[in-house]
Amino acid sequence: MLVGGIFGYKYFVTYFSKNTKNVEDKTYLYIRTGATYADVLTNLKEHDYLISVDQFDKVARQQGYDEKVRPGRYRIEPGMSNLKLVKLLMSGKQEPVKFTFNNIRLKKELAAKVGRNLEADSLRMETILRDDEYWKKYGFTAENCMVLFLPDTYEFWWNTDTDEFVDKMAKEYKKFWTDERKAKAKKIGLSQAEVSILAAIVEKESNMRDERPTIAGVYMNRLNKGMKLQADPTVVFAVGDFTIKRVLNSDTQIDSPYNTYRYAGLPPGPICLPSKNSIDAVLNYKSHTYIYFCAKEDFSGYHNFATTYDQHLKNAAKFQKAMNQRGINR
Repeated sequence: MLVGGIFGYKYFVTYFSKNTKNVEDKTYLYIRTGATYADVLTNLKEHDYLISVDQFDKVARQQGYDEKVRPGRYRIEPGMSNLKLVKLLMSGKQEPVKFTFNNIRLKKELAAKVGRNLEADSLRMETILRDDEYWKKYGFTAENCMVLFLPDTYEFWWNTDTDEFVDKMAKEYKKFWTDERKAKAKKIGLSQAEVSILAAIVEKESNMRDERPTIAGVYMNRLNKGMKLQADPTVVFAVGDFTIKRVLNSDTQIDSPYNTYRYAGLPPGPICLPSKNSIDAVLNYKSHTYIYFCAKEDFSGYHNFATTYDQHLKNAAKFQKAMNQRGINR
């Protein structure tokens, strides 16, 4: 009886007693795709998550986990027993990643953010963002493919790869572009991609959501009249210095298809990932006669709008004077 009691006690300790340490409420074990059981043990040892790695190893092997490693992001809880942890890892029941992206201008920024939050390879992500052939199946080009990625918060399994990430974003894009939105795009004479490209400019012109439909109206007026957009944010994008607060005449001379001071029409791709709000601002742009606008001299973030060039010059002079007074030269 004593031998049986000792055996039962050891069995209980091995299987059911607490074996996690250095674990807070939100602690995760990341197991990469293709990882072996040895890799999992190494991971656990390096993070010092277990009181006894040997006890975990014994239970894992007896349960067959050493032959059934599943990749993913698993939440380790304080006081977990070996059996509970092994069953969790064998089940493949991951905790999803809430992935938010916004305020992104460049492809390399999106690729880096994907790589930081998911298992997806950032280098491959950046490579496919520049691959025309890859985007044909989605109806895009390497120039305009960034419009596919709508800023928001999404849930992913951590072990999502680059192709799976793009596929999910394509589904979200299709879901966003309802029949109603498609009809509005057709009515204003723009493709879905062109709407997003213009929305990116509108977004970088104003942080004031209530003003964006008015700004979108200015650009639609210019497009419809065959005028150049002459949008400062496109110049900043072409220059590549996003610290610029004051666009100079010399900046507007840069030879880039994104420089709307030199080239008519919309640029070939978005200058940022436009928000859904900005896209809707374009689709529901405000109808008016304004052709010009300039930031208000009170630095409120709002703009003065003008129908005539003479009025615009007066508005611009007030803003330039305000910038000079604040010492904003660049």
